[in-house]
Amino acid sequence: MNEIVITMRDGGVIKAELYPNIAPITVANFLDLIEQKFFDGLIFHRVISGFMIQGGGYDENMTHKEAESIKGEFDANGFKNELLHTRGVLSMARTSFPNSASSQFFIMHQDAPHLDGKYAAFGKVTEGMDVVDKIASVKTNFADAPVEPQVIESIRFSR
Repeated sequence: MNEIVITMRDGGVIKAELYPNIAPITVANFLDLIEQKFFDGLIFHRVISGFMIQGGGYDENMTHKEAESIKGEFDANGFKNELLHTRGVLSMARTSFPNSASSQFFIMHQDAPHLDGKYAAFGKVTEGMDVVDKIASVKTNFADAPVEPQVIESIRFSR
């Protein structure tokens, strides 16, 4: 069961397929977080139109929610990951340290080949790119945070 449904508080729905054959550690971690309902009530806290929307680490009050770090499954870290950072691809956010990804993920708004081989891509949107487009178009502040919180109501396994 590798299909997920991201339901936004405003009713928007994004469906995606995850690829454990490409990034098994990343997908297992993401599915475990879904099972824990980790993402419920968190926000897309970093939005850059024409690039990506990022979420999975902060609530509406910008309080950070901690999760365990995992090994980065991308070429520059010794893993073969051929999933390119094209529009609709899900990938793990991280710091400058290769093994620092935990719960924060991003969805590509547009292609970003400069990320290929440097971040762990692990899935792709199958429905709801209009919702991604809507989130990517919201007004943001100087830190790329949406002025109006873009709240993830839930992320669940597709039934």
